[in-house]
Amino acid sequence: MVKTAETYHVPVLLGQSVDGLNIQPGGIYIDVTFGGGGHSSEILSRLDESAHLYSFDQDPDAEQNTMHTENAKEGDEPKRFVDDDRFTFVRSNFRYLKNWMRYYGVEHIDGLLADLGVSSHHFDDETRGFSFRYDAPLDMRMNKRAGKTAADIVNNYEESALADIFYLYGEMKNSRKIASALVKARAEKPIATTQDFMKAVEPFFKREREKKDMAKLFQALRIEVNHEMDALKEMLQSATELLRPGGRLSVITYHSLEDRIVKNVMKTGNAEGKMVQDFFGRIETPFKLINNKVIVPDNEEQERNPRSRSAKLRIAEKK
Repeated sequence: MVKTAETYHVPVLLGQSVDGLNIQPGGIYIDVTFGGGGHSSEILSRLDESAHLYSFDQDPDAEQNTMHTENAKEGDEPKRFVDDDRFTFVRSNFRYLKNWMRYYGVEHIDGLLADLGVSSHHFDDETRGFSFRYDAPLDMRMNKRAGKTAADIVNNYEESALADIFYLYGEMKNSRKIASALVKARAEKPIATTQDFMKAVEPFFKREREKKDMAKLFQALRIEVNHEMDALKEMLQSATELLRPGGRLSVITYHSLEDRIVKNVMKTGNAEGKMVQDFFGRIETPFKLINNKVIVPDNEEQERNPRSRSAKLRIAEKK
Protein backbone atom coordinates (compact mmCIF):
# COMPACT_ATOMS: atom_id res chain seq x y z
CA MET A 1 0.00 0.00 0.00
CA VAL A 2 1.34 3.43 -0.89
CA LYS A 3 1.83 5.63 2.13
CA THR A 4 1.26 9.37 1.81
CA ALA A 5 2.71 11.91 4.21
CA GLU A 6 -0.67 12.00 5.93
CA THR A 7 -0.90 8.24 6.51
CA TYR A 8 2.82 7.65 7.08
CA HIS A 9 2.86 9.03 10.60
CA VAL A 10 0.50 11.05 12.79
CA PRO A 11 2.58 13.61 14.75
CA VAL A 12 2.35 13.29 18.54
CA LEU A 13 2.06 16.30 20.86
CA LEU A 14 2.35 18.51 17.78
CA GLY A 15 1.38 21.86 19.25
CA GLN A 16 3.05 21.35 22.61
CA SER A 17 6.39 20.17 21.18
CA VAL A 18 6.64 22.99 18.63
CA ASP A 19 5.43 25.59 21.15
CA GLY A 20 8.21 24.33 23.39
CA LEU A 21 10.79 25.48 20.86
CA ASN A 22 9.75 29.12 21.50
CA ILE A 23 10.36 29.74 17.79
CA GLN A 24 12.10 32.88 16.64
CA PRO A 25 10.80 33.63 13.11
CA GLY A 26 14.27 34.15 11.66
CA GLY A 27 16.00 31.29 13.48
CA ILE A 28 17.70 28.05 12.48
CA TYR A 29 15.90 24.88 13.58
CA ILE A 30 16.37 21.13 13.29
CA ASP A 31 13.81 18.34 13.25
CA VAL A 32 15.91 15.19 13.66
CA THR A 33 12.92 12.86 13.05
CA PHE A 34 11.17 14.03 9.87
CA GLY A 35 8.90 10.97 9.39
CA GLY A 36 5.72 12.15 7.70
CA GLY A 37 6.72 15.79 8.00
CA GLY A 38 4.08 16.81 10.55
CA HIS A 39 6.40 18.52 13.04
CA SER A 40 8.57 19.99 10.28
CA SER A 41 5.51 21.47 8.60
CA GLU A 42 4.37 23.13 11.82
CA ILE A 43 7.85 24.57 12.42
CA LEU A 44 8.01 25.98 8.89
CA SER A 45 4.60 27.62 9.31
CA ARG A 46 6.12 29.75 12.09
CA LEU A 47 9.30 30.82 10.25
CA ASP A 48 9.90 33.83 8.02
CA GLU A 49 11.87 33.90 4.76
CA SER A 50 15.23 34.43 6.50
CA ALA A 51 14.94 31.26 8.61
CA HIS A 52 15.96 27.69 7.86
CA LEU A 53 14.89 24.20 8.91
CA TYR A 54 17.06 21.09 8.56
CA SER A 55 15.15 17.80 8.85
CA PHE A 56 16.83 14.42 9.31
CA ASP A 57 15.61 10.92 8.54
CA GLN A 58 17.57 7.82 7.56
CA ASP A 59 14.55 6.05 6.05
CA PRO A 60 14.17 6.46 2.26
CA ASP A 61 10.40 6.10 2.69
CA ALA A 62 10.43 9.29 4.79
CA GLU A 63 12.36 11.14 2.11
CA GLN A 64 9.47 10.52 -0.27
CA ASN A 65 7.30 12.63 2.02
CA THR A 66 9.30 15.75 1.13
CA MET A 67 7.40 15.64 -2.16
CA HIS A 68 4.11 16.19 -0.34
CA THR A 69 2.75 19.59 0.63
CA GLU A 70 3.22 21.13 4.03
CA ASN A 71 0.28 22.52 5.99
CA ALA A 72 -0.63 25.84 4.42
CA LYS A 73 -2.50 28.64 6.12
CA GLU A 74 -5.95 29.40 4.74
CA GLY A 75 -5.67 31.25 1.45
CA ASP A 76 -2.01 30.31 0.89
CA GLU A 77 -0.82 28.26 -2.06
CA PRO A 78 0.26 24.76 -0.93
CA LYS A 79 4.04 24.39 -1.06
CA ARG A 80 6.03 21.17 -1.24
CA PHE A 81 8.89 20.80 1.22
CA VAL A 82 11.34 20.30 -1.64
CA ASP A 83 10.25 23.60 -3.21
CA ASP A 84 10.79 25.59 -0.02
CA ASP A 85 14.12 27.42 0.06
CA ARG A 86 13.93 27.45 3.86
CA PHE A 87 14.01 23.64 4.03
CA THR A 88 16.83 21.10 3.72
CA PHE A 89 16.28 17.35 4.03
CA VAL A 90 19.23 15.32 5.33
CA ARG A 91 19.01 11.59 4.66
CA SER A 92 21.08 10.41 7.57
CA ASN A 93 20.97 9.00 11.08
CA PHE A 94 20.69 11.89 13.54
CA ARG A 95 23.78 10.66 15.36
CA TYR A 96 25.76 12.47 12.63
CA LEU A 97 24.02 15.77 13.38
CA LYS A 98 27.19 17.68 14.21
CA ASN A 99 29.01 16.52 11.07
CA TRP A 100 26.12 17.57 8.83
CA MET A 101 25.80 20.99 10.46
CA ARG A 102 29.52 21.50 9.90
CA TYR A 103 28.99 20.50 6.26
CA TYR A 104 26.25 23.12 5.88
CA GLY A 105 28.30 25.76 7.69
CA VAL A 106 25.93 25.99 10.68
CA GLU A 107 27.69 26.83 13.95
CA HIS A 108 24.67 27.47 16.17
CA ILE A 109 20.97 26.62 16.13
CA ASP A 110 17.94 28.11 17.87
CA GLY A 111 16.09 24.88 18.55
CA LEU A 112 15.92 21.14 17.97
CA LEU A 113 12.91 18.82 18.05
CA ALA A 114 13.03 15.02 18.30
CA ASP A 115 10.08 12.62 18.21
CA LEU A 116 11.93 9.46 19.20
CA GLY A 117 9.15 6.96 18.69
CA VAL A 118 9.14 4.49 15.83
CA SER A 119 6.88 5.78 13.09
CA SER A 120 3.44 4.19 12.82
CA HIS A 121 4.43 3.57 9.18
CA HIS A 122 7.12 1.13 10.29
CA PHE A 123 4.72 -0.86 12.44
CA ASP A 124 2.14 -0.94 9.64
CA ASP A 125 4.59 -1.92 6.90
CA GLU A 126 4.20 -5.69 6.56
CA THR A 127 7.62 -6.08 4.91
CA ARG A 128 9.94 -4.51 7.52
CA GLY A 129 9.62 -6.93 10.46
CA PHE A 130 8.98 -4.26 13.11
CA SER A 131 5.70 -5.79 14.28
CA PHE A 132 4.67 -9.25 15.42
CA ARG A 133 1.28 -8.68 13.77
CA TYR A 134 2.69 -9.80 10.41
CA ASP A 135 4.86 -12.66 9.21
CA ALA A 136 7.76 -10.84 7.58
CA PRO A 137 11.53 -11.09 7.20
CA LEU A 138 13.15 -10.35 10.56
CA ASP A 139 14.80 -7.09 9.46
CA MET A 140 13.97 -4.03 11.66
CA ARG A 141 16.56 -1.73 10.08
CA MET A 142 15.51 1.93 9.92
CA ASN A 143 18.09 2.36 7.19
CA LYS A 144 17.58 -0.52 4.77
CA ARG A 145 20.93 0.14 3.11
CA ALA A 146 23.23 -0.69 6.00
CA GLY A 147 23.94 -2.71 9.13
CA LYS A 148 22.91 -6.04 10.59
CA THR A 149 19.31 -7.18 10.43
CA ALA A 150 17.44 -8.56 13.43
CA ALA A 151 17.82 -12.02 11.85
CA ASP A 152 21.61 -11.57 11.74
CA ILE A 153 21.62 -10.80 15.45
CA VAL A 154 19.28 -13.62 16.49
CA ASN A 155 21.17 -16.21 14.44
CA ASN A 156 24.76 -15.13 15.15
CA TYR A 157 25.07 -13.48 18.57
CA GLU A 158 26.35 -15.52 21.50
CA GLU A 159 23.66 -16.69 23.92
CA SER A 160 24.95 -14.38 26.67
CA ALA A 161 24.89 -11.36 24.33
CA LEU A 162 21.28 -12.09 23.35
CA ALA A 163 20.31 -12.39 27.01
CA ASP A 164 21.93 -9.03 27.75
CA ILE A 165 20.00 -7.35 24.92
CA PHE A 166 16.64 -8.68 26.11
CA TYR A 167 17.40 -7.75 29.72
CA LEU A 168 18.85 -4.27 29.13
CA TYR A 169 16.64 -3.07 26.28
CA GLY A 170 13.48 -5.09 26.91
CA GLU A 171 13.69 -5.38 30.69
CA MET A 172 12.81 -9.08 30.38
CA LYS A 173 13.38 -10.94 33.65
CA ASN A 174 13.50 -14.30 31.84
CA SER A 175 16.00 -13.06 29.26
CA ARG A 176 18.39 -15.98 29.75
CA LYS A 177 15.71 -18.59 29.13
CA ILE A 178 14.56 -16.73 26.00
CA ALA A 179 18.13 -16.52 24.67
CA SER A 180 18.68 -20.23 25.35
CA ALA A 181 15.49 -21.14 23.47
CA LEU A 182 16.57 -19.06 20.46
CA VAL A 183 19.98 -20.72 20.34
CA LYS A 184 18.34 -24.17 20.37
CA ALA A 185 15.83 -23.16 17.68
CA ARG A 186 18.48 -21.74 15.35
CA ALA A 187 20.52 -24.93 15.65
CA GLU A 188 17.69 -26.74 13.89
CA LYS A 189 17.06 -24.08 11.23
CA PRO A 190 17.82 -20.36 10.82
CA ILE A 191 15.34 -17.94 12.38
CA ALA A 192 14.41 -15.90 9.31
CA THR A 193 10.97 -14.39 9.94
CA THR A 194 8.95 -12.79 12.72
CA GLN A 195 6.90 -16.01 12.98
CA ASP A 196 10.05 -18.12 13.34
CA PHE A 197 11.14 -15.85 16.16
CA MET A 198 7.77 -15.86 17.93
CA LYS A 199 7.43 -19.63 17.67
CA ALA A 200 10.75 -20.07 19.50
CA VAL A 201 9.91 -17.73 22.39
CA GLU A 202 6.12 -18.08 22.83
CA PRO A 203 6.36 -20.78 25.56
CA PHE A 204 7.91 -18.19 27.90
CA PHE A 205 5.01 -15.73 27.76
CA LYS A 206 1.89 -15.93 29.87
CA ARG A 207 -1.21 -15.50 27.72
CA GLU A 208 -2.52 -12.51 29.65
CA ARG A 209 0.77 -10.60 29.10
CA GLU A 210 1.78 -12.08 25.78
CA LYS A 211 1.31 -8.96 23.63
CA LYS A 212 3.02 -6.61 26.10
CA ASP A 213 5.99 -8.91 26.61
CA MET A 214 6.34 -9.64 22.90
CA ALA A 215 6.33 -5.90 22.22
CA LYS A 216 9.18 -5.48 24.73
CA LEU A 217 11.14 -8.27 23.06
CA PHE A 218 10.71 -6.73 19.61
CA GLN A 219 11.67 -3.35 21.08
CA ALA A 220 14.89 -4.80 22.47
CA LEU A 221 15.87 -6.29 19.11
CA ARG A 222 15.01 -3.06 17.26
CA ILE A 223 17.14 -0.98 19.63
CA GLU A 224 20.13 -3.28 19.08
CA VAL A 225 19.68 -3.38 15.29
CA ASN A 226 19.60 0.41 15.01
CA HIS A 227 22.02 1.25 17.87
CA GLU A 228 19.31 3.56 19.14
CA MET A 229 20.73 4.34 22.58
CA ASP A 230 24.20 5.22 21.27
CA ALA A 231 22.69 7.33 18.49
CA LEU A 232 20.48 9.19 20.97
CA LYS A 233 23.40 9.98 23.26
CA GLU A 234 25.50 11.28 20.37
CA MET A 235 22.65 13.39 19.01
CA LEU A 236 21.92 14.98 22.40
CA GLN A 237 25.61 15.74 22.93
CA SER A 238 25.76 17.44 19.51
CA ALA A 239 22.53 19.34 20.21
CA THR A 240 23.98 20.59 23.50
CA GLU A 241 27.03 21.95 21.67
CA LEU A 242 25.06 23.45 18.76
CA LEU A 243 22.31 25.24 20.69
CA ARG A 244 22.96 28.91 21.27
CA PRO A 245 22.08 30.45 24.68
CA GLY A 246 18.29 30.64 24.87
CA GLY A 247 17.92 27.86 22.29
CA ARG A 248 15.40 25.13 23.07
CA LEU A 249 15.52 21.32 23.07
CA SER A 250 12.09 19.65 22.71
CA VAL A 251 12.11 15.83 22.92
CA ILE A 252 9.29 13.27 22.87
CA THR A 253 10.11 9.84 24.30
CA TYR A 254 8.14 6.58 24.41
CA HIS A 255 9.94 4.19 26.74
CA SER A 256 11.87 4.44 29.99
CA LEU A 257 15.32 3.78 28.50
CA GLU A 258 15.33 6.76 26.14
CA ASP A 259 13.39 8.96 28.58
CA ARG A 260 16.03 8.38 31.27
CA ILE A 261 18.79 9.50 28.90
CA VAL A 262 16.89 12.64 27.83
CA LYS A 263 16.05 13.52 31.45
CA ASN A 264 19.66 13.04 32.53
CA VAL A 265 21.03 15.24 29.74
CA MET A 266 18.55 18.02 30.49
CA LYS A 267 19.17 17.89 34.26
CA THR A 268 22.93 17.27 34.40
CA GLY A 269 24.30 17.74 30.89
CA ASN A 270 25.31 14.09 30.49
CA ALA A 271 23.52 10.85 29.61
CA GLU A 272 24.64 9.09 32.80
CA GLY A 273 23.06 11.70 35.08
CA LYS A 274 26.32 12.41 36.92
CA MET A 275 25.88 15.63 38.86
CA VAL A 276 28.71 18.14 38.99
CA GLN A 277 28.36 20.85 41.63
CA ASP A 278 30.06 24.22 41.91
CA PHE A 279 31.61 25.68 45.06
CA PHE A 280 28.18 26.65 46.38
CA GLY A 281 26.67 23.21 45.79
CA ARG A 282 24.69 24.24 42.71
CA ILE A 283 24.39 21.65 39.94
CA GLU A 284 26.40 22.68 36.90
CA THR A 285 24.30 21.97 33.82
CA PRO A 286 24.06 23.61 30.39
CA PHE A 287 20.24 23.55 30.53
CA LYS A 288 17.34 25.12 32.36
CA LEU A 289 14.24 22.92 32.52
CA ILE A 290 11.13 24.50 30.99
CA ASN A 291 8.76 21.83 32.27
CA ASN A 292 9.73 20.15 35.54
CA LYS A 293 6.88 17.70 35.02
CA VAL A 294 6.66 15.76 31.75
CA ILE A 295 3.93 16.79 29.30
CA VAL A 296 1.67 13.95 28.15
CA PRO A 297 -1.09 13.84 25.52
CA ASP A 298 -4.60 14.62 26.70
CA ASN A 299 -7.37 12.00 26.59
CA GLU A 300 -8.63 13.24 23.23
CA GLU A 301 -5.26 12.77 21.54
CA GLN A 302 -4.76 9.36 23.13
CA GLU A 303 -8.13 8.24 21.78
CA ARG A 304 -7.40 9.66 18.34
CA ASN A 305 -3.85 8.31 18.17
CA PRO A 306 -3.21 5.22 20.37
CA ARG A 307 0.52 5.46 19.63
CA SER A 308 0.63 8.63 21.75
CA ARG A 309 -0.39 6.89 24.98
CA SER A 310 3.18 6.27 26.15
CA ALA A 311 4.54 9.63 24.94
CA LYS A 312 6.34 12.04 27.26
CA LEU A 313 7.55 15.51 26.25
CA ARG A 314 10.50 17.20 27.94
CA ILE A 315 11.69 20.72 27.09
CA ALA A 316 14.88 22.50 28.16
CA GLU A 317 16.58 25.79 27.33
CA LYS A 318 20.31 26.30 26.84
CA LYS A 319 21.76 28.61 29.49
